[in-house]
Amino acid sequence: MSFNIADVFELAVDHYAEREYLVCDQQRRTYAEMETRANQLAHHLQKQGIGPGDHVGIYAMNCVEWVEAIWATLKIRALYININYRYVADELAYIFDNADLKAVIVQSQYLPLLSQLSVSLSKLEHVLVIDDSAGDEFVEPSLALADISCMAYESALAGQSSQRDFFVRSGNDHYMVYTGGTTGMPKGVVWRHQEVMFALGGGVDQLTQQPVEQPQEIIDRGKDGSMTVMSIAPLMHGAAQWSCISRAFEGGKVVIMPQFTADKTWQLVESEQVNSVFIVGDAMARPMIENFLAAVEKPNIDSLFLLASSGAIFSASIKDQFFDCFPKLMIVDSIGASEVGGQGVAMIEPGKTAMTGGGPTVTPLSGTVVLDEQDLTILPAGSPCIGKVARRGYIPVEYYKDPVKTAATFVIAADGHRYALPGDYGKVEQDGRITMLGRGSVSINSGGEKIFPEEVEAAVKAHAEIFDCVVCGVPDEKWGSRVAAVAQSRALPAPSLEAIQAHCRTQLAGYKIPRQIHYVDSIPRSPAGKPNYQWALSVAQQNTSKE
Repeated sequence: MSFNIADVFELAVDHYAEREYLVCDQQRRTYAEMETRANQLAHHLQKQGIGPGDHVGIYAMNCVEWVEAIWATLKIRALYININYRYVADELAYIFDNADLKAVIVQSQYLPLLSQLSVSLSKLEHVLVIDDSAGDEFVEPSLALADISCMAYESALAGQSSQRDFFVRSGNDHYMVYTGGTTGMPKGVVWRHQEVMFALGGGVDQLTQQPVEQPQEIIDRGKDGSMTVMSIAPLMHGAAQWSCISRAFEGGKVVIMPQFTADKTWQLVESEQVNSVFIVGDAMARPMIENFLAAVEKPNIDSLFLLASSGAIFSASIKDQFFDCFPKLMIVDSIGASEVGGQGVAMIEPGKTAMTGGGPTVTPLSGTVVLDEQDLTILPAGSPCIGKVARRGYIPVEYYKDPVKTAATFVIAADGHRYALPGDYGKVEQDGRITMLGRGSVSINSGGEKIFPEEVEAAVKAHAEIFDCVVCGVPDEKWGSRVAAVAQSRALPAPSLEAIQAHCRTQLAGYKIPRQIHYVDSIPRSPAGKPNYQWALSVAQQNTSKE
């Protein structure tokens, strides 16, 4: 058997058919039930002309249908495409066009917005609509666009074959995940199934860092029982998808929520006997611990032994609060990116939560190094130099339709190996661990969401009363960073923050909207017109301290 994601899932189904696999809201799926519904969806998609290499968008909040769509598309050698449900029309138009979507599976609440994209849907042929009406009468969907068929998700599955009779698949089949746009607009990262299986799907033993020889070795890890995991992040992010995918290979149970709330998280930890919870930094950790501390009647969470965070800073002070409440809890910081999978992990101990090096210090996974930015040599342990964190071995093929960025990110280093450089900078400590210092770009990470400043600047400057603008991120206790704008008004009085926010909401997703704005007489730029982001950050922070 090949290391194909769908093949390994089907092998897991054969071993763990009656185990419970997925829980979301009031819906539950065993492995056998997930297999049946994924097969039915796959057969429906095939009848609509969807096949190997075609792209199917998933435009929904967390739900069981999201996971069914993952397996259905992979079974027919198609690629599912993650769509950020917070995007507004212009952002959606970019994704639909760039990703060459042939079909999309969408929750009914987003169908009106989809109908506005007629110019950008020239390649779209089929739409399936998930009923998210929460008990209200669900009306059979329609889309007022010519040549695009549209039907209800459940109607599409009804009467379809549940048999597993699909194409022969390969470890060379492609899988793709769109980035959050850390260093520009979102990009599709293309992997071969085999490489992503070894990078993220359990193909490498976590203790020995040695690759398995057969998929059966991954399956066998769950034969004596497996953990119940809870992934809080939206499935539109790759890390959350892989919590559902990799846990399936070991016969585990996955708990997800339509939307994160702290009280619901603790309720589910108790009721589902969750063993490990995966979060995105402070934006989730802070409300969780504050909710727990405020609760008069504490939930019974004796089952929980692991709290893992990735995608955003998990502050030392909040880790300390967790340890105060749960002294035996294991806390893990995990570092990675769409372009490399995992890069490193850090097991956090009580009393040792401080990040003394300027960022999290992690034990690098196999193939992870820091390269000198000039000559691409590997920096040795204890080097005083700061370099680019890179990984070789199990890495992607390319960025979809972007040879220029592919060439810049996937490079041949001085040792002759091909490396992926996702953009993080770091330094190698004396003991060989790597301290992550952040992106070299000026992107803003707010609650795990990556925000591209130039996109926000363009929106602010589109306001009739704004002459110029620079956007940066300033520290925020809850979200890690928040968006701040430094602007030059055309006249006085300058537009209020509320006016700028209302204007930007017509062009940007809510999490990209500036949370503060500071006006200056002029915006300094280089002769080439480049903004000075350090200056903008200084202005924003100085004014923040006065508020």
